[in-house]
Amino acid sequence: MFILNANEPEELAAYLHQQKWLEHGETVVSLSKPGEGNMNCVLRIETASRSFIIKQSRGYVEKYPQVLAPANRVLTEGAFYEKIATVHDVQDIMPKILGIDEVNNMIALEDLGKSNDYTVLYNLSQKIKEQELQQLVNYLNGLHQSFQKTVVDDELANTEMRTLNYEHIFEYPFREENGFDLDQVQQGLQEIAMPYKKDSDLKYKIERLGSLYLSKGKYLLHGDYYPGSWLKTDNGIKVIDPEFCFYGLREFDLGVLLAHFYITQQEESAIAFIKENYQSFEDLNSTILNGFIGTEIMRRLIGLAQLPLKMDLKTKADLLAFAKDLIVK
Repeated sequence: MFILNANEPEELAAYLHQQKWLEHGETVVSLSKPGEGNMNCVLRIETASRSFIIKQSRGYVEKYPQVLAPANRVLTEGAFYEKIATVHDVQDIMPKILGIDEVNNMIALEDLGKSNDYTVLYNLSQKIKEQELQQLVNYLNGLHQSFQKTVVDDELANTEMRTLNYEHIFEYPFREENGFDLDQVQQGLQEIAMPYKKDSDLKYKIERLGSLYLSKGKYLLHGDYYPGSWLKTDNGIKVIDPEFCFYGLREFDLGVLLAHFYITQQEESAIAFIKENYQSFEDLNSTILNGFIGTEIMRRLIGLAQLPLKMDLKTKADLLAFAKDLIVK
């Protein structure tokens, strides 16, 4: 198996020629990391005339090698990109797929240019502009409406990745003893978290939400629709990293989006804008939607997938109480 390694440029160039991802006579002039990815090994390939991205998934999480993950997950991401290529409104906001190598768990993608993601929102000093809100909600409208199924099947089931995500969202954060000392994140956070970890009614509700997350549905979801998956480019917001995609309940994508609006302390008007402009919002199950919002808030505050959040302990405590109310009421 070919292993992607920026320190072996000659071997990489030979591989790219073999895949026909480099044209005859084309040479690599620069290799770089396009960003701080968590899950996969990602490189920007620059030639004299163009650049593109290659991405390889391995049997573990790139940032946390001790955390095992499905080795072929990038192939599901590639299949997602192939699927959405037919719908202009969705494809326009995402990179184009250039190639898929199933043997080596590798994909080649259009380079969207040097850009930053929206994790700067976790500084809690920035608000999303209305034009950006429109782009974020337009993407979900296009994705959820254009690829809706009438009969549920196994396409893009992504079962292994969902099982991994299920544990990190619905189980791990709520175990009393999970080996993760929250005081290492922020002194006093462990004490604030413990009542929620011991709340059997709350945990039962979260378990039910987890079962809904694992169930099949008729809407194609991005699966990880939060500021780390949005890029700020000269051509507006672009959406990346759909490796957690699946056909499921659209309340999940929307719940994750709205959870991060609460976490980043966006204006109530921004949350209202999403609800007003999301297509068929009135048809959503509000109990399930609120449950997913609350669970995502809680798992980001007391789970392993911590955010670069500039937030004091009292605000976190208030947010946890708010999230619990969303889940249990």
